[in-house]
Amino acid sequence: MTADDSGAAPTSDQDTGPDDEHTGAEDEAAASPDGPLAIRLEQLILGADRRYTPFQAARSAGVSMDLAARFWRAMGFADIGQVKALTEADVLALRRLAGLVEAGLLSEAMAVQVARSTGQTTARLADWQIDSFLEGLTEPADTGLTRTEITYPLVELLLPELEEFLVYVWRRQLAAATGRVVQAQDDAEMVDRRLAVGFADLVGFTRLTRRLEEEELGELVEAFETTCADLVAAHGGRLIKTLGDEVLFSADDAGIAAEIGLRLIETMTHDETMPELRVGIAFGTVTTRMGDVFGTTVNLASRLTSIAPKDTVLVDEAFAEELGRTGEAPVSEADAAAAEKAAEEGTGEAPPSYRFALQPMWQRPVRGLGVIEPWLLSRRG
Repeated sequence: MTADDSGAAPTSDQDTGPDDEHTGAEDEAAASPDGPLAIRLEQLILGADRRYTPFQAARSAGVSMDLAARFWRAMGFADIGQVKALTEADVLALRRLAGLVEAGLLSEAMAVQVARSTGQTTARLADWQIDSFLEGLTEPADTGLTRTEITYPLVELLLPELEEFLVYVWRRQLAAATGRVVQAQDDAEMVDRRLAVGFADLVGFTRLTRRLEEEELGELVEAFETTCADLVAAHGGRLIKTLGDEVLFSADDAGIAAEIGLRLIETMTHDETMPELRVGIAFGTVTTRMGDVFGTTVNLASRLTSIAPKDTVLVDEAFAEELGRTGEAPVSEADAAAAEKAAEEGTGEAPPSYRFALQPMWQRPVRGLGVIEPWLLSRRG
């Protein structure tokens, strides 16, 4: 289903019939080409007029009003009572979701989750796109039009291109996610997997919010998020989410996560416009839900980030052990140094070429996690 211009959604069970004479002021305005801009934009984007009340849409789709309201709210839309605000596309969406449940492909709870995850993701995307396009692509002084006047033709031009690009990116992401799932060894691993999880946090961000103008602060956050997203993707990780001054990422391999963490520090250090950065990474079992990650491993990575010195990467003991197991870092620096010396003297074989070095730090208590032993991660040689 789709929202009206007030961002609202269905609630009550009254049936007034799709062809009732009273349509309300909103429907009259929608029918007029000179109606409110919000209504005309909705018609342009949805490609259909408002025809149904929530009850009528539910009845036409063959689902209960309760289930229709649950789907609607899960997608992030507020209740709208029994206003005629819904279209044929809303009925079709309801019918499709309900059909998946009836066919046994999805449980009702899973269908609601699908609606919620899709709604949350696309809501943020839509907000970002409209903010960016209207601010960055409309210059009223150059066109002689106000920003309000230029919105309609701009959306009309962008809509088909953005729609095709969205479907393309979604298919690409779906293919990548499916590939990761089929590589899981068993069903349990699809939900509870062993991953490296990392946080990257800007140091002193709160002080910056007091010193910088809003526009400057927004530009800094956007540059930070863009840099992190590019580096994480380029080196084989996945950006889970951004939190303004902090990003959360994951990787299937500890070596990939280590490279991402160090690259982030190195890149930000060479950018004079950026504050210092600190990174914390942990390795272990992680529960994945709706594109997010949860569990003790995630909490540990967050705690490591909060205690990491500026411009450093701290990792937990399990992460250090995983790097040692895969040959990315020596299990013991003393043994590695002895092996190198023996090789130089001709009394031993050349040691492996390690990528990373690990230095144990002081054990310390961490709230909610007990005593942990962090390790300082760096490049070797």
